[in-house]
Amino acid sequence: MILEVKDLKKYYPVKRGLFYKTVALVKAVDGVSFSLEDGKTLALVGESGCGKTTLARLITRLIEPDSGIISFLGQNISRLAQKDLQPLRRDLQIIFQDPFNSLDPRFSVA
Repeated sequence: MILEVKDLKKYYPVKRGLFYKTVALVKAVDGVSFSLEDGKTLALVGESGCGKTTLARLITRLIEPDSGIISFLGQNISRLAQKDLQPLRRDLQIIFQDPFNSLDPRFSVA
C-alpha cells in the first residue's frame, strides 16, 4: 500500500464576539478514509470549498490533522515531527490547481 488514510479529521474554529470565543466548528475534513495501491491513481474532485486542498495538505503534513492516521509506504506519518518528515518530502508532494505556478519548468515530472 502506497498511501492509507483512516478517519482523517480537520476542524477549524469559528470565533466571534468581544472575547473572540469559539462558537462553532467548520468541519473541513470529517472522517475521510481511503487507500492507494501501487500503480493506481487518485483524483480529488469536488465543489469549491469542499476540502480537497485541506485533505491534500493534511496528507502531506503541511497542516496538522486533528485526528486520524496517515500511512505512507507502511510508515505512520500522522504524528512525525517536521524534521522526521524531511526525507519523505521528495516522494510526497502536491501539485496545486495552477501547475504553472507549482511546477518549475526546468525540472521534469516523473
